[in-house]
Amino acid sequence: MRLSKVKLGGMLIGVAGVLTVAACGGSSGGNNGSSSLASSQILHFPVLQDPKTWDPGIMDAEVDTELMQNVYDNLWRFDDKLNLIPDLATTVPSTSNGGISSDGMTYTVHLKSGVKFSNGDPLTSADVVYSWNRSAALRGAYASNLSAIAGFSDVSKAGKQFCSKNADVTTCRTGTENALAAHNPAFQMSGLSAPDASTVMIKLANPCGWCLTAWSLQGSTGSVVDEKVIKNDPVNWWSKPGEQVGSGAYMLTAYTPKQSIVFKQVPNWWGTPKPTLTEIDIDIKDPSTQTTNDAAWEQGSYDLIGYGGDSQQPQADILRYLQGGQFKSQVLLQPKGRTTWLSFNIGYPSTGGPFVGESDAAKGLRKAFALAVDKNALASTVCHNLVCSPATGGLITKGLIGYLGDGADPLSKFDPTQAKSLLHQFDPDGTKTANLKYSYNAGGLNDPVATFLQGQWQTNLGVNVALDPHPDASAFIGDRLVGKFVMSRDGWQFDYNHPQDWFDNLWGTSACGANTSGFADNGSCGDGATDSNPTYDNTLMMADSQPISQALPLYNQLSQLLISDVAYIPLYYSVGEFLIHPYVKGAGSNAQADFYWDEISILSH
Repeated sequence: MRLSKVKLGGMLIGVAGVLTVAACGGSSGGNNGSSSLASSQILHFPVLQDPKTWDPGIMDAEVDTELMQNVYDNLWRFDDKLNLIPDLATTVPSTSNGGISSDGMTYTVHLKSGVKFSNGDPLTSADVVYSWNRSAALRGAYASNLSAIAGFSDVSKAGKQFCSKNADVTTCRTGTENALAAHNPAFQMSGLSAPDASTVMIKLANPCGWCLTAWSLQGSTGSVVDEKVIKNDPVNWWSKPGEQVGSGAYMLTAYTPKQSIVFKQVPNWWGTPKPTLTEIDIDIKDPSTQTTNDAAWEQGSYDLIGYGGDSQQPQADILRYLQGGQFKSQVLLQPKGRTTWLSFNIGYPSTGGPFVGESDAAKGLRKAFALAVDKNALASTVCHNLVCSPATGGLITKGLIGYLGDGADPLSKFDPTQAKSLLHQFDPDGTKTANLKYSYNAGGLNDPVATFLQGQWQTNLGVNVALDPHPDASAFIGDRLVGKFVMSRDGWQFDYNHPQDWFDNLWGTSACGANTSGFADNGSCGDGATDSNPTYDNTLMMADSQPISQALPLYNQLSQLLISDVAYIPLYYSVGEFLIHPYVKGAGSNAQADFYWDEISILSH
């Protein structure tokens, strides 16, 4: 489960406006009246944070993965429309092409010929086996993407001796690397083998309908790295030009922490399309500089703004650009796969509050607070109908597999009359809902959203909810993950386009350590939850084992369980904002990530 990529951003008229702007904006880059290439093919843009790590075995932050998708390759990857296409493998395996056995338990993967790492080392099936075993042993945030492979749990357990929760980085990386170099069988998944240099065999411990999609997640556990390089410096190899080696179209050539990053085109790269950009120059800036960065873009110092996971710009700038003038057509508003909602404390009795449990009163009060919020007004007031849209189709964002449909979520309705009736029915004297707090991490849209919610509950319910802002976002998320709040801001940015990414990681007993509300968590993880819901857990297990065509109705049932239980208040779906000059051809984004650098060229301008 990816915990640190919980990007929490955030009508119908607004969405129409979004699509119009996107159609004439930077997704194709325009041609500025010319199709000739500029003499300089250097792309320049800022990012708003220093890398946490560029090691695929443990990488999990969006700014890192969106850069590193251009350095490392997976067996398969997502194209610009989120379809799976071959990357290192010759095909995306299926039962029809013989890549997946009839029982769904064995994958046979054939690698493309002539693939090389950026340092010239040939990439073989042994590198895939090494990379995946290494990821399992390092026990990073995305290690669970490999969990269905036979022997994964044994390798994860063996890796714990070096990579326990409190282990230092050197112990973890060096110990793991030494064990892999010695071919320690405890660090080899039994279901992963290389029959020959161009073939990988993957055998599962249990049927898995989501694995193929999860293994394609760029910059994470499915990416392939070079053992020959890593063994020389298991701790810092990823930050060193010449030692950060992948098989992608670009390689790191300079990195100054908190200042700048430079990537250059890999000479004679094996893949296609052949890259046109020769160099990527990235400035590492403080988040407080966003408006300054936008001004630099206006003046031509930056070619684009928004790449590297930084697709939320100051609203004042976006509104100013869209009011007219030369920059209006250079704004790309791209709906992203991020949903923001409010979580109630349902399953943690020690935290308390009026929403705990499954009684009629608890569910009735949860529904009262949900129906008292006008989600369309929230999108209009807070987002100006531009940078978010109301979440009316369920928690899975519009455009992704599992979206229920426009207006399909009854919890998105605004009905202040029914809300007040429910409040009077289940809290007639107001004692249960006295002294409530809404907790959230401060900054961005979270502050105006909190103020809006406070006003809605005061106006429509007559309940005064105190605001509880947390300036330290990491500390807030840590507290939220252990159920410390009665009402809190919550959300998710999808990792790969499969409902499993939502339902496994966020609710139910399977979401140990990440179930912020305690919904359907029976407490077997030792987290203090008591909201047992075997129907949720059993349905999820069945859905996860089946192909998506058979599993989707089951995932929709899980959505309905969340709705009927009033497990959340849906708030908004996020829209990313990109500023792209018209001479930057091929730049853009989908709901998940930036378009690859090898698709981009700089036109004469």
